[in-house]
Amino acid sequence: MVSPFVVTTPIYYVNASPHMGSAYTTMVADAVARYHRLRGEPVLMITGTDEHGQKIERTAAERGIPPQQHCDEIAAEFVALWQHLGIEYDRFIRTTDPRHLQVVNDFFQRVWEQGDIYLAQQQGWYCVGCETFYDESELGENHTCLIHLKPTEWRDEPNYFFRLSRYQEKLEALYREQPDFILPPSRRNEVINFVAQGLRDFSISRLNVSWGIPVPRDPEQTIYVWFDALINYLSALLAPGDEPRLEVALQRGWPASLHLVGKDIVRFHAIYWPAMLMSAGLPLPKRIFGHGFLTKDGQKMGKSLGNTLDPWQLVNQYGRDAVRYYFLKEIELGKDGDFSEARFRDLLNADLANDLGNLLNRSLNMLKKYRDYSIPEVTIPPDHPLKVLAEQVIPMAEAAYEIPNFTQAAEAALTLVRSSNKYLDSEAPWTKFKQGEQQQVEMILYAVLESVRIAALILAPITPELSLTIWRQLGYGVLTFADLHWQDITWGSLAAGQVPQAPQPVFQRLG
Repeated sequence: MVSPFVVTTPIYYVNASPHMGSAYTTMVADAVARYHRLRGEPVLMITGTDEHGQKIERTAAERGIPPQQHCDEIAAEFVALWQHLGIEYDRFIRTTDPRHLQVVNDFFQRVWEQGDIYLAQQQGWYCVGCETFYDESELGENHTCLIHLKPTEWRDEPNYFFRLSRYQEKLEALYREQPDFILPPSRRNEVINFVAQGLRDFSISRLNVSWGIPVPRDPEQTIYVWFDALINYLSALLAPGDEPRLEVALQRGWPASLHLVGKDIVRFHAIYWPAMLMSAGLPLPKRIFGHGFLTKDGQKMGKSLGNTLDPWQLVNQYGRDAVRYYFLKEIELGKDGDFSEARFRDLLNADLANDLGNLLNRSLNMLKKYRDYSIPEVTIPPDHPLKVLAEQVIPMAEAAYEIPNFTQAAEAALTLVRSSNKYLDSEAPWTKFKQGEQQQVEMILYAVLESVRIAALILAPITPELSLTIWRQLGYGVLTFADLHWQDITWGSLAAGQVPQAPQPVFQRLG
């Protein structure tokens, strides 16, 4: 049995409704999953919600409802938004699922038996919003959390600790021997520098927090939300009907191929999580990719600034593929990215409406006018400029998707499209038709339409609906994304005699 390609988003904390930041990570994961599905690989795309901890407990109390009801309502919002964005996930894990609880207990037992859990006194300043203890040096005036800008709380309580310090050398060896374990390199360097300062054991339980998974050996305490949450990557592998045990989950696709996370939680995934897995005697994920933050018009987004970006509104106004294209192509994965509505419109109009859409539309109109509207049978010479270019950009796109780097993948497709536009203008089939050079006209149109077909397939993980529309216009009876296959990207696959649909704009210009 071939192991699936497993790509995960972080599980999103249900203290508030989903926002553009969580939508961004999920679009990235969806595009990665679609690329590997195009290649015919078995794929598991995993997403979900993180539903335990004191922050949830207090948020629900403020709303005057039970914590479970609050979690149910917010989790449903995430599911609805993913459908609105066209996200095709395979598993949606919720940490309040009883099946997850059993896997956490199994994992905890493994680490306990390794001797890596002990009881000690925890003292420190605690931020409920971060669910994290901080040193005084990490806080602002009056012990204020620098992230939430709210006062932290002094805690002095017995907690169970995980012996993270025991895994310092093993983690350093991991980063040294597997330089691609953490990407991009800037995130890797941050982690290496942090670990070099010396790792300290961290508490993995909380006292007087009822909304969580009870510690198996001490029900007065609940498991720290991060220790519980990270194990979702294992419990999420369980298929419907599976016995909810860690051993069963491991057989369903572990280790994960790619963990996608925001840069603010890279430490948890690149330090805590590998150490926990080492302790439990389990394989490590193959890659952790920490992406950047989003801003709007150069400013950090926030309700207080009144400049939040609503993913629902964006999709309703512009369409899901327009939103996907901007955030995946314009923002290079791993770097911080800015949303500007003017830039959004300009980019979509230039790339999709003008370069790609207009090229297809005028080529099909010429095919109708000069060739009785069927794909001509031609012999394209090996040194034809578009054929040569296509055979160069295809491996470039493949390499970019493997990283993943959607900016480079999309640019590979657009390089072919822009060159096809220039080729069409310079070859001027309308002039050759008047001169009776029918064979040359047919070769020009075939080469351009074949280039559009290949470019659409390259873009399919990023703009699945647009790519399907283009293929349908070229005469393919593709109905769903599953009808597309990367093996068809080879030059010359556009069949002679195929009858395209009537040409219509595939992407409307944004006014």
